[in-house]
Amino acid sequence: MINEKSLQAVDASRFSTHFCQPLYASYCFSRIPATIETLCTEKTHQSLPEDTYKSESYDHVILLLIDGFGWRFWEQFKRDLPALQKFEQQGIVSKLTSMFPSTTAAHITCINTGLLPSQAGIYEWFIYEPKLNDIIAPLPFSFAGDRDPGTLPLNPKELFPKTTLYQRLSDKGIKCSAFQTHSIIDSPYSQAVLDGAERHGYKTANQAFEKILSTLKGKTYSFFYYGDIDAIGHRKGIHSPDFEHETQKIFGEIDHFLQSLPPKTAVIVTADHGMIDVNPKQTYYLNKKVPNLDKYLLFGRRNKPLAPAGSCRDFFLHAHPERLSELKEVLSLILKERGEVYKTEELLELGLFGPEKPSANFLSRVGNLVILPYGGEAIWWYERNRFQQNFYGAHGGLTREELEIPFLFLSS
Repeated sequence: MINEKSLQAVDASRFSTHFCQPLYASYCFSRIPATIETLCTEKTHQSLPEDTYKSESYDHVILLLIDGFGWRFWEQFKRDLPALQKFEQQGIVSKLTSMFPSTTAAHITCINTGLLPSQAGIYEWFIYEPKLNDIIAPLPFSFAGDRDPGTLPLNPKELFPKTTLYQRLSDKGIKCSAFQTHSIIDSPYSQAVLDGAERHGYKTANQAFEKILSTLKGKTYSFFYYGDIDAIGHRKGIHSPDFEHETQKIFGEIDHFLQSLPPKTAVIVTADHGMIDVNPKQTYYLNKKVPNLDKYLLFGRRNKPLAPAGSCRDFFLHAHPERLSELKEVLSLILKERGEVYKTEELLELGLFGPEKPSANFLSRVGNLVILPYGGEAIWWYERNRFQQNFYGAHGGLTREELEIPFLFLSS
């Protein structure tokens, strides 16, 4: 069935005139980790509304996170893919919002730890790390713009959260398993946020699904992450034949998987964010367009501006505090047809980062000014061979295309 209440709640959510507000208090991705705990052990007050799942006693809970598969793609493909039809006919289909920023780094951290970006401090793909006085990419564990992963001169324990969902579930007798591709399963980031789970690398989704089925003994929780739809959406575009083919492929494999589940199993399919069209050739490179931009910005250890942070859909700037208001005024005028500019403290006060008080760790890393581009716009930073906007599909901002995601629940 379609959860009409969730659709109404998300559709009614507004921020500014162009954007959607994350529904942290109800239908939001941030509540999925607590929902997992509810399904595995006992109800927690931070779970999703009860109309999004069937509250029963389950031996096995399985979460399939399909990176980038936003609500718009559920609507696009639901009539053509048997797996999606099965969720609608036999399960519950709800609409949620992502958190802000609508980015993989924030959401994969949350789904594995239960922490919002404003608590974990991992809020975007590129962030400032004060211990290194530079912009880094936390998931590849490298400096921003570097091609080789795993090169930060930093102990991962200083960067990533120390507690995970798997630790909490294991303490309650739940056997936890996590499935990612071989290329990332043993990265410093994965080792940190998957602590408490048995990690499994896979080459194909079918290989992972077969392994999941073999682990369903006793009380279990299984987490499966799939990134190819997101990757193809970025590189080829969300309207490309490759994107459609990859979507059909993974949901065909999910359909086969669903037919093999034992009784008393709950399966969830969701996404971290959606995607929106952008055109690399029309990217607005801030440092090439705005005169004397450097004079407004803080500099890091390389004697270069602390940029870029965030993404081309949520560009965070580290401005001199005494010039912050001036820079906001300048950029608001220049970018008035392309997007909106906010002080980070304004977005915190408006609840865009969630209801909880932000951690000192987050505040030390986040930029103090945010550019939120309108639909179809990409605003970024240019450095030859280091920073360039080559994507045809992107995310990170607050448009509905980026923020609306499906939450599909099915039990056997």
